[in-house]
Amino acid sequence: MLPEKQIRIMIVEDHPVFRGGLEMIISAQPDMLLVAQATNADEALSEYRRLRPDVVLMDQRLPGASGTEALIAIRHQYGDARIMMLTTSRGDMEIQRALRAGAVAYALKSTPKHELLKIIRAVSTGRKHIPNDVASLVAEHLGQEDLTARELEVLELIRDGNKNKQIAAQLKISETTVNFHIKNIVGKLQANDRTHAVTIALRRGLLHI
Repeated sequence: MLPEKQIRIMIVEDHPVFRGGLEMIISAQPDMLLVAQATNADEALSEYRRLRPDVVLMDQRLPGASGTEALIAIRHQYGDARIMMLTTSRGDMEIQRALRAGAVAYALKSTPKHELLKIIRAVSTGRKHIPNDVASLVAEHLGQEDLTARELEVLELIRDGNKNKQIAAQLKISETTVNFHIKNIVGKLQANDRTHAVTIALRRGLLHI
């Protein structure tokens, strides 16, 4: 016998194996109904607009626009959207961005099935859920200044193996300005040097390999 009201769920996930796994888990729950699946941000917005699901399971990393950008687009039009982020990443910057944008929950893809279902049910009733390990990670870096868009560009070029002179040429700025940006980056990330800054940025989700 089906419950009086099922939780209507949309999955936004581009990896077919993981998406199929979620579909099986949700379909086996009598109090849940999978109403839509999307593989990118554009599809997510279109399907949300069409079906208005109760809960969205949003992959953080999608082709093109990220899951956080998809979340922002949906919540811009539907401020009451309940979107929970699913990710493999423990990078605190990605987590902070998603939470600031209005994510109601954040769960790692390694979360056990029973725990994931518990989170979905909690979110459907209007509660929020941030796992303790994720909350601790975010708290560890609260108050630290964000990198600017230009600093991120410089950091990406360092990651790709460019010397300061090459970075200056590519960004059409002086080498002195590059040095200034690197000094700021190292300071903000509390790194020892430019290489250490890249390592920290990768770990925190500011950069991807």
